[in-house]
Amino acid sequence: MSKSKPADDRAESKPKSGMMKMVLGAMILLGLGAGGAYGAFAAGLVGPSGGGDHGPDVPQLVSKGAEDPFAPVEDEAVAMVHGEGGSEYRTAYYSFEEGFTSNLKDSPGLVQLSLAASTRHDGRVIQWLQMHELAIRSAILVELANTMEDDVFTVEGKEDLKQRLTAAINRVLEEEEGFGGVDAVHFRTFLVQ
Repeated sequence: MSKSKPADDRAESKPKSGMMKMVLGAMILLGLGAGGAYGAFAAGLVGPSGGGDHGPDVPQLVSKGAEDPFAPVEDEAVAMVHGEGGSEYRTAYYSFEEGFTSNLKDSPGLVQLSLAASTRHDGRVIQWLQMHELAIRSAILVELANTMEDDVFTVEGKEDLKQRLTAAINRVLEEEEGFGGVDAVHFRTFLVQ
């Protein structure tokens, strides 16, 4: 009889351990499924898209004469009048208050300039230029310091510099806000010493 009792104990413990394995396996699968669902939702693969059919919430192009919901409040005594020709979109400008001075690459020469940036997108781009001006100024100074002296004396070199400065500004805005939006950079003053 003593031999039959341990066999009965083993027979009873096997179903319990099998049931425990099934419960534990189900809990693990449930946890993995919930984690996967959360990850898909957080990545935006499932769930509300936020923008519906309108796409992401990024600055939009503003037609001439159309109202810009993000435009800064201006003196309403002077009405804005747009011409009939040219682009169908209006252009807004942001002028950097302070100028830029930098050494030129591999040269004792200096460049001094003042800049403005233009956008055809809504007023958020202008707001972001103001908000991130310190980081933008730093990126502009890096580009200026990486400019060869010979490049600042030619029209082609200046055009290339304008494109590099536009790209540098947009990189900062994309890092900070997820959207660049600056179409061009314009020289207000340009002096090489």
